[in-house]
Amino acid sequence: TTAVYCDAEMNGKHVAMADEAFRLGPPPATSSYLRKDKVIEIAKAAGAQAIHPGYGFLSENAEFAELCAQNGIQFIGPPASAITSMGSKSESKNIMIAARVPVIPGYQGEDQDPAFLAEQADLIGY
Repeated sequence: TTAVYCDAEMNGKHVAMADEAFRLGPPPATSSYLRKDKVIEIAKAAGAQAIHPGYGFLSENAEFAELCAQNGIQFIGPPASAITSMGSKSESKNIMIAARVPVIPGYQGEDQDPAFLAEQADLIGY
């Protein structure tokens, strides 16, 4: 296995347990774990076939999932399109409605006129 780490975690358990570990950079996430280009560069140098993005940081980043695909690296997680959909509450709700999953009633339309919204609220109930 290959691990990546920021300077603050150089002695971390995940680093010690990995077959090899690569430094990403200093502790701020923007200088280490969120450096998509650096993560891909390390994966290629290590000959990685796949990346498990962990939790948070890049795990919910559609751009990173797409970047993995563009570089022939399997992203262990949902496809970029699903991540994008999950990021939109209204799109997520529409997907659930299409799948016949029960959802809380609400207005999903584009008309944001206050009078129209009041009518919709009256129809839905309080």
